[in-house]
Amino acid sequence: MTIPTALILAAGLGSRLRTPNGVFSVPKPLLPVAGRPLIAYALENAEQAGCQEAVIVLGHEASEIQGAILAFYKGPLRLRFVYNPLYALQNGISVLAAEPYLSDPFLLLMADHLIEPQLMRRIRQARPPVGGALLAVDFQLERIFDLADATKVLVEEDRIRAIGKDLSEYNAIDTGLFLCTHGLLEALRQARQEQDGDASLSDGVRILAQSGLMIAFDIEGAFWQDVDTAAMHAYAESQWRALMAAQLP
Repeated sequence: MTIPTALILAAGLGSRLRTPNGVFSVPKPLLPVAGRPLIAYALENAEQAGCQEAVIVLGHEASEIQGAILAFYKGPLRLRFVYNPLYALQNGISVLAAEPYLSDPFLLLMADHLIEPQLMRRIRQARPPVGGALLAVDFQLERIFDLADATKVLVEEDRIRAIGKDLSEYNAIDTGLFLCTHGLLEALRQARQEQDGDASLSDGVRILAQSGLMIAFDIEGAFWQDVDTAAMHAYAESQWRALMAAQLP
């Protein structure tokens, strides 16, 4: 399947990574992991998925992040930057900010998630349902670094039935990797209307799940890690270096 566009969300405050001593004083998308800024891995993943363009939604410290990306990125992707002035709201608003630049299907990535590149090559073979979306999930709960903080998912057969950080019944974890149609955008608009102007990605997933339009894609043991705290950053750094060393000839 051809996936022309990757949407990368990089607008958030990243407040949980800011420390009093300034160790993590850079914007979160520019935080280095194994010597490279986090968002560099998202751009590389878009390349691995066969995308031709990356639409990057910025908000907090937008100018600094955009300038840094333009300075370091020399890859083949066409870059388009979208500013979300409502970046203090939930991440669904950032998705909607990019709507004019998206066509079906589009890849959706988080700027603060590491994902093993081989998973991106697999997702090129996947297909979201018409009017719906696909979410990559991790069924190996025992390996989740901070399970309490993770977004839980309940999957029945290949369909997502429920999602949320506080689910009591779940069997998988949201990895932050989506393959979407405009159905997700429509669901987010509905959620925004129902919630006084705010909406999270999980809200959109819930609406699509009610119609059976959210597919779970098993990552089958591929490495991934979100980076929301200093502890997650340290874990991601060590695991990524080990993964890269294991892949050396």
